[in-house]
Amino acid sequence: MSLTHLSELPQRLGRRFGCCALIAVKQRVAGKTRLSGSLSVQARVALVRSMLTHVLDAAAAAHTIRQVIVVSPERDTIAEEIPVLADSGQGLNAALDQAHRALLEFGVREVLVLPADLPFVTAAEIDTLVRASRTSGFAIAPDAADSGTNALCLATTQPFQFQFGPDSKQRHIVAAERSGLMPQIVRLAGLEFDVDSPADLQRLGDGTWVAQA
Repeated sequence: MSLTHLSELPQRLGRRFGCCALIAVKQRVAGKTRLSGSLSVQARVALVRSMLTHVLDAAAAAHTIRQVIVVSPERDTIAEEIPVLADSGQGLNAALDQAHRALLEFGVREVLVLPADLPFVTAAEIDTLVRASRTSGFAIAPDAADSGTNALCLATTQPFQFQFGPDSKQRHIVAAERSGLMPQIVRLAGLEFDVDSPADLQRLGDGTWVAQA
């Protein structure tokens, strides 16, 4: 199964209204390396796949989402009906910038960005974030530490310069304000919790997430 070329997106999008969800995920063997002291390579790959499947399912079930699109260097186990845009290899922000600009050119005006490691996120939480963006043009869900960005949604015709990385919450807010948007901060349990450390791994329970993969 191959990756999806940008030129194929209009055919995939059709005339449906709503928000497009961009879900970013690394090459599976390169994911969650900070857990290498707790999990084998095979277990980390299984965990990444399992969490990605959960995020894909939650996005697909959200009422506000018209299309789910993955941004990644590989398709791996993702079903063929889900578009997978190639990560340019220049970093997450560059890949998201390219995908967002393409969607704007195709007439999409609402774009949600989600990471693939939100094991507790729900469709209802996704809907809440998208609807918050519709009131101001921009909504952001910080991580539990209130410094990173676990999700954001844009409702604007303008390009946006993504700022994922250290202290991304504040840098995303500044970027939104410079674009004339009024940031709305959304704090929900499933959007706050991502998996980065052994302590986070313990919150997942008895290994069910790895076993499910």
